[in-house]
Amino acid sequence: MNFISKIKGVLFLLTIFLVVNTVFAQDSENVDVQTYFDLARKYKNESKIDLALETLEKASKEAEKNEDVKALINSYHEFALLYLKLDKEETTLFYWDRAKALLKDVEYPYGDAIRKYIEAILLYRGDKNFQAIFMLNEAKQLNNDRNFFNHILLAEGNIYLNLEKFDSASKNFNSLIINTDFLEKDFLATKAYIGLAKLNLQTEKYEEAAASGVSALELAVKNHFFTEVLESNQLLSSIYENLDRHDLSLVHSRNLLKMRDSLFNIEKVKKETKTAEKIQFDFMTEEIQRQEKRIEELSESANRSEITAILTTAFLIIISLLAVSLYRNNQIKLKTNDLLQTKNTELQIARDGAVQAMEAKTNFLSTVSHELRTPLYAVTGLTHLLLEENPSSHQKEHLKALKFSGDYLLNFINDILHINKIDANKLEPQYIEFNLKKVLKEVINSLQQSAKEQKTEIVLEYDKNIPSLLMSDPVKLSQIFMNLIGNALKFTKEGKVIVMAKLLDKADEEVNIHFEVKDNGIGISQEKQQSIFEGFEQGSIQINREYGGTGLGLTIVKSLLGLFKSEIQLNSELGVGSSFFFEIKMKSKEDAVDELSFEITPKEFDFKGLHLMVVEDNKINQVITKKMLAKKDITSDIASDGYEAVELAKNNTYDAILMDIHMPGISGEEATIQIREFDSSTPIIALTAISLDDSLESFYAAGCNDVVTKPFKPEVFYQKIGENIFEKKAKNSVS
Repeated sequence: MNFISKIKGVLFLLTIFLVVNTVFAQDSENVDVQTYFDLARKYKNESKIDLALETLEKASKEAEKNEDVKALINSYHEFALLYLKLDKEETTLFYWDRAKALLKDVEYPYGDAIRKYIEAILLYRGDKNFQAIFMLNEAKQLNNDRNFFNHILLAEGNIYLNLEKFDSASKNFNSLIINTDFLEKDFLATKAYIGLAKLNLQTEKYEEAAASGVSALELAVKNHFFTEVLESNQLLSSIYENLDRHDLSLVHSRNLLKMRDSLFNIEKVKKETKTAEKIQFDFMTEEIQRQEKRIEELSESANRSEITAILTTAFLIIISLLAVSLYRNNQIKLKTNDLLQTKNTELQIARDGAVQAMEAKTNFLSTVSHELRTPLYAVTGLTHLLLEENPSSHQKEHLKALKFSGDYLLNFINDILHINKIDANKLEPQYIEFNLKKVLKEVINSLQQSAKEQKTEIVLEYDKNIPSLLMSDPVKLSQIFMNLIGNALKFTKEGKVIVMAKLLDKADEEVNIHFEVKDNGIGISQEKQQSIFEGFEQGSIQINREYGGTGLGLTIVKSLLGLFKSEIQLNSELGVGSSFFFEIKMKSKEDAVDELSFEITPKEFDFKGLHLMVVEDNKINQVITKKMLAKKDITSDIASDGYEAVELAKNNTYDAILMDIHMPGISGEEATIQIREFDSSTPIIALTAISLDDSLESFYAAGCNDVVTKPFKPEVFYQKIGENIFEKKAKNSVS
């Protein structure tokens, strides 16, 4: 008996050695095995593999306790499929073999069918597609369970897709989209939509691929199918890239990166690995305990020879398990390193794709905004000319509506271009001296007409302790308040909009100012407050239809405040009103006189007798510009390209040259440089539908005296011509 005790002691110590490396599973509740299987299936589809493994462990223990061999076979098969989802084929084969051994002693057609199904999946993963199809056909003959049959349809669809048998694959996927599966209806439909998206992407039917991808993503998000959400985003990114819809491709690439980089995903991988290893170690411990129990039974009959055999077997099993454990740990380390390298590569590819998509979007919006400005110039110019020709009252009404639409479209294009410049890091804040109170008053004065139309009062509450002279960027501050106050007015009728500026603190030359724009308008719902600052977002579709607008104003505000290292904040309640507030740090200068004027008084010029050259390649724009000049008794010559402009400038004398920048042949900048080689005095005014890549500095460097952006307001057009001709002559006469 002393020898037996020693054996038991050794086994006990080895058991402790193995068990301390893991955590004991909680005792299974007294629940029906099928309930565990249903719950494990749900966890598996939601990619909660750690929970699925734990649930299956409870199912297998319940099956052992009840001596239910069929349930135990089912649990081993489910373990095999789960480990296959984790790409652990070695463990999959281990559980598959355990189920196969049990199937030899029991008549169980469903178990045999699942065994062949798993074998088919393994063959498919090994690119043995025809053998996999054959094995699936055999599995179908053994069982007609609806859920099992649907999974076979899905597996066949993927194999047909691999074999480029697109018609057969499409038939399988489409039948699964309308499946009536009681257990996994949405999951099977999601996988089918993903299959169709892949199929249409391979066959270059990109619109159909996009529709299937969107349907897959919607179902996956709705049901929390994590793996399928990832796969759908990845597919949609590729599909939209092929459709040249780079903005949508970028959205899905970013979604993919966020999910892959999320702490949730990292923790998920850790949990899955830990749970998978724990279940394997639990099995080792249980195996040792079974051997120990048998030794105790044999010791009672003093069957020493069999004890020795059992002991030898036990030691061999323990040594084997320890070797497997060490091997598995090493494999995990290698796999982790491979995973990290793969992830780094994926991140690099995704980042490069995102950068390319952003560049493509930037260039696309820049080109579109420029191309839209050219015909818009014709619309606004012709409208102005027609209004000047004494139209009848009903014609004037139509023309004013056309002018309003043209102005609205121009503002919209400017908003898009502005956001594009911020996204492309083309804007930086300037630091110049200015009077904050005057900037706010000028913005409010410019919006008084809108306030009158809404029967709304704008009130300025200005802290007198704010220094009168500050250093910051008054232009961008004006844009911020134009958007915030304009937005408040749009949603406030017969109410009040309060604009506040309050000094928070001052230390030496540094001041921190709190700004707030408050209204008592319609307010914003809680669920929309998080997304209201995103591009093209408004409170609801109904609000968009009733109040109009694009939803870009608050996006511009958020982006501009980012340049000041500040953030916009919001308090709002439906039916009560909204308050937008933020803080900006500025430098203060010595107090200056508070009566500085920032307004430029328009001057009246006598244009009669002037002769100008108009350089413009667009025929309609030539006619419009020529007529606008003729309205002021200005004669003009037309040059249709840069080469002709240079020749006309050599052979004629002009009071000024209106130079289009974007033209075929040589550009306006190049033409200006060539003209300046022989004429340094004639004013040259650049007329351009300015784009993101255009630089005002480059226009001036080429020799332009001024820049007017198309489409322009007629009064600005005439003012610039007068300033550059008459004020230049006045300076020359004084000198």
